[in-house]
Amino acid sequence: MKKELRFGFMLMAIMLAAIAIFMPWGNLTSGHLGLLMLALVVVMIMLGFPTAFTLMGMGMVFGWLAYRSVNPDIAVRQTLDLMVQRTYGVMTNDVLISIPLFVFMGYLVERANLIEKLFKSLHLALARIPGSLAVATLVTCAIFATATGIVGAVVTLMGLLALPAMLRAGYNVKLSAGVITAGGCLGILIPPSVLLIVYGATAGVSVVKLYAGAFFPGLMLALLYVGYVMIVAKLKPEWAPPLPESERKVKLPAHTASIASRFGDRALPALFRAALTRDGAGATKDRIARELFTALLPAIVFAVIMGLAWNSITRPDKVTDISGLQEMGLVSSDSMEAPDLNVPQAEGVQEPPAEPEAEGIQEPPAEPVAEGLQEPPAPTAQATAPSIQVLPSPAAVERLPAPSSYWIVLAGGIAVLAATYALFSFARLEIFKMLLTSFFPLAVMILAVLGTIVFGLATPTEAAAIGSFGGFVLAAMYMALSKSREERHKLRPTWMPLWLAFATSVVWFLLFKAGMLPTAPPDWLGWLSMAAIGVWCVLAVRQVKMLPTVRESAFLTAKTSAMVCWLFVGSSIFSAAFALLGGQGLVEQWVLSMKLTPLQFMLLSQAIIFILGWPLEWTEIIVIFMPIFIPLLAHFNIDPLFFGLMVALNLQTAFLSPPVAMAAFYLKGVSPPHVTLNQIFAGMMPFMAIQVLAMFLLYMWPQIGMWLPSVMYK
Repeated sequence: MKKELRFGFMLMAIMLAAIAIFMPWGNLTSGHLGLLMLALVVVMIMLGFPTAFTLMGMGMVFGWLAYRSVNPDIAVRQTLDLMVQRTYGVMTNDVLISIPLFVFMGYLVERANLIEKLFKSLHLALARIPGSLAVATLVTCAIFATATGIVGAVVTLMGLLALPAMLRAGYNVKLSAGVITAGGCLGILIPPSVLLIVYGATAGVSVVKLYAGAFFPGLMLALLYVGYVMIVAKLKPEWAPPLPESERKVKLPAHTASIASRFGDRALPALFRAALTRDGAGATKDRIARELFTALLPAIVFAVIMGLAWNSITRPDKVTDISGLQEMGLVSSDSMEAPDLNVPQAEGVQEPPAEPEAEGIQEPPAEPVAEGLQEPPAPTAQATAPSIQVLPSPAAVERLPAPSSYWIVLAGGIAVLAATYALFSFARLEIFKMLLTSFFPLAVMILAVLGTIVFGLATPTEAAAIGSFGGFVLAAMYMALSKSREERHKLRPTWMPLWLAFATSVVWFLLFKAGMLPTAPPDWLGWLSMAAIGVWCVLAVRQVKMLPTVRESAFLTAKTSAMVCWLFVGSSIFSAAFALLGGQGLVEQWVLSMKLTPLQFMLLSQAIIFILGWPLEWTEIIVIFMPIFIPLLAHFNIDPLFFGLMVALNLQTAFLSPPVAMAAFYLKGVSPPHVTLNQIFAGMMPFMAIQVLAMFLLYMWPQIGMWLPSVMYK
């Protein structure tokens, strides 16, 4: 019998023995039935039964027992009503719509043949760093895990690409396996993470705040991984030997090589001189212009960003003329002095004068009938409401001065650009072009999705829709780039007009938001852009032959989303049955009787989650055990947002801790035969220790995760 099976059966035996010994069989209460249900669910999941249907089945059986103890006649109907109501509640949860959209985005990006080019470009860009191949693997895993959020996909693809490359370069097997498995699990924490959506829906915490809070802890964990790899490469160079010079060289295209041989290896001066010559040093003017624009792109982007920042910082505030407004109850005439507020203006509130008592009920005195409708009296000058006007004041004519921090950033950016261009050779230009076509489009898509969520421009569901369309665009672009030059030229005339309309509306809208245009884009341009997007999607599916990719991605998305949504239905029914039986109250009573401090409770809860990560996956831990911990947080004065960040860090161990350790099995499935499962497990252990260190740092300095949400959502 395999070791992992023996370990799993041993855990189940320990759990069943604990149930048989500690359960008060002679005096069972409904609360004890709830704990029995919880233990049996864990055992059934470890035996291999489907999690969602195990939760539903156990929830309905024990829910029926709870209802039967009150009124046996209607217990069946109440159980069925509970199932229907809980299922409908999950179906009407708007936050869950973002799950299939983010998953669809991930599957499209995964199938866009992007990760190979991304890994190669990062490998060349980081060639001079100690352990460059492992660092490039971690950076690629972090970026790709952020774009997909699918641990199995990232670990499998990086196992096919990075593991053979690292083994050929002489890297240690354990270090290589640990880097790939740990880097692939970063998508659990770094937004847009499906785990955070599931936790937010379970705990009732804002997904937007969770995304903002998880950004810096995820970045901290990735940097800790990179730092560990660099230290190991320095202390044990035989574990991560540097790349030979032959693998660091970049082959230059023929036109670039001719320019470099004539005007020197520094890209920017050589391209300028080639552009001014008649023959172009063996290259066409069009090609030289494209190369020059690519080389100047960092400076152009920096100038645009700093220009927009300067426009936003120095924009004068509108001055509103409020001289005509007056305080309520004061005389508005300019000729009269303002009354002294210390002197009473009225004799106070008085009773109305007493009237003689009527001798019975009498008709009110008749009033003279008006001779038709009359106009109301014209208001006096004093009663005229003053108007509020926006007047140009002397301060509004000129722009505000930019703060000193802006000029410091500007000077620092110019210095960095100058140093970069001084060392910008044609080889680095080729690496930059590779990054431009692999890293930056993916980074822009991720930042667009996260930026719209974090800055409140869109809900997570709307941002997921943007991300899924962005994944479709990236897949179409990279599948089109894989075609020959002649095929791409045939596609260009059909795509360019459509993208021109879309880009015009987007640029117009951004300039309007930046205050550089007075009016928003007209509605007809927006409708034209939507039509362009639709037509472009049809053309992309047909001409780029994306139909198999879209079909497969949609199928896998439906499969994954169905699994997650059925998990939510099962967990909802299970939680309701657990509460009906009083299991939640029994757990709370037990925890409160221990009289724990907040630190002790945090250590206990995180230790339980850490141990549960051995036999269970993160989905089961979130949907089963979070409803037990969440109600206790208020008693210990723990923010559910902070608790969620700690749980997200902790739950990465569910993919790195044996015997389940799904990341290890994903990697074993694509690794060479001589790489054993024990070597993969041993390689994951240092990264599990780094995760524990990251949890310690986050607990000691909670502002690592809480600062950004507190600043952005006051």
